[in-house]
Amino acid sequence: MSERTTCVVVGGGPAGMVLGLLLARAGVEVTVLEKHGDFLRDFRGDTVHPSTLRLLDELGLGERFATLPQSRMEKIVVPIGDDDEVTIGDLRRLRTPHPYIAIAPQWDLLNLLAEAAAEEPTFRLRMRAEVTGLIREDGAVRGVRYRGDDGETELRADLTVAADGRWSIARRDADLAPKEIPVPIDVWWFRLGRKSGETENTLTPRMRGGRMAIVVPREGYYQLAYVAKKGIDAQLREAGIEHFREEVAAVLPMFADRVGELESMEQVKHLDVRLNLLRRWHVDGLLCIGDAAHAMSPIGGVGVNLAVQDAVAAATLLADPLRRGRVSPAGLAKVRTRRLAPTLLVQALQRLLHRTVAAPVVNGKRLGPPKPMVALLRRVPQASFIPAYLIGIGLRPERAPEFARRSARSS
Repeated sequence: MSERTTCVVVGGGPAGMVLGLLLARAGVEVTVLEKHGDFLRDFRGDTVHPSTLRLLDELGLGERFATLPQSRMEKIVVPIGDDDEVTIGDLRRLRTPHPYIAIAPQWDLLNLLAEAAAEEPTFRLRMRAEVTGLIREDGAVRGVRYRGDDGETELRADLTVAADGRWSIARRDADLAPKEIPVPIDVWWFRLGRKSGETENTLTPRMRGGRMAIVVPREGYYQLAYVAKKGIDAQLREAGIEHFREEVAAVLPMFADRVGELESMEQVKHLDVRLNLLRRWHVDGLLCIGDAAHAMSPIGGVGVNLAVQDAVAAATLLADPLRRGRVSPAGLAKVRTRRLAPTLLVQALQRLLHRTVAAPVVNGKRLGPPKPMVALLRRVPQASFIPAYLIGIGLRPERAPEFARRSARSS
């Protein structure tokens, strides 16, 4: 079978769905291919930062998003000892319509974007469509081959966008290899119950006895990240669930009464933390965005929002060339040029936090954040604006292009 579209987007995550929606609103024929049958996957990036919340408003989707189950996080604090804490990021200081991070299931956001995109006549979403390779002609990418319910299909396109994550098949088939940056940690995600009356909405890293964990308040439960040395997943699983419960209770004693909710290591999802960057984000006919172009550490929770910003930049720069059928390699290179500085800044901040906070803690060399950092934030609490801005807004936040803007009433 053979099909034709103007732009094919590989991957129905936040970057792919935002790009598909924006291009469709520009009148571009766009097809998004998602290999799963639905969006229901746990422990994905569920933080929606102020810059993305403003984007949803501009797209006329803010009111719809506000109806989704969610919690709000206004501060990022780090405990100092057992009875004290310091605020390292206060989002309430931001001058933005939404001075907080919304925490909502990613599948709800993706379903919202899919519903909005389906209202556009030039948009198509193919679920259970797994890309198996690229179509190449005369040295350029001219679409993809994918396996769906109807068997193998060729989908030819003027532009293929790889938005299929850190293990991108499209990127690999294009022989684009990212430069890997050493990372000292991995993360193990799990959830525990949230009791009635527990209303704290603060992102709280915990550091104790060579262990580190992050508590993310969710609607009705806590999402937790156990942070430890890279490469020990096999050891943790061999030690078993009882040992893991003990580790969690040691770093999070306030949850010792509910670690029994973890019945097996199957409930604990390992994230192989990567930090990398493509030197080139494109070849002729193919563009990589989001994690396919730059995998991010979960530190700061900025990966999803950075990927969404890539998608907005790509739509802004490429909608007109796509309408005219003239997408050149030079035009694709402009996306990287526009998004490189924000990406490098976030990765530099994450590398700094890995080196000065995470690695010393998990290696047992320090019990908490560096003393100079704590002293600065105590002496100048206004300094918490800087990490709040970098995490919540970022360098060069993208605004919705005019062709994609809608009022809430018409969305």
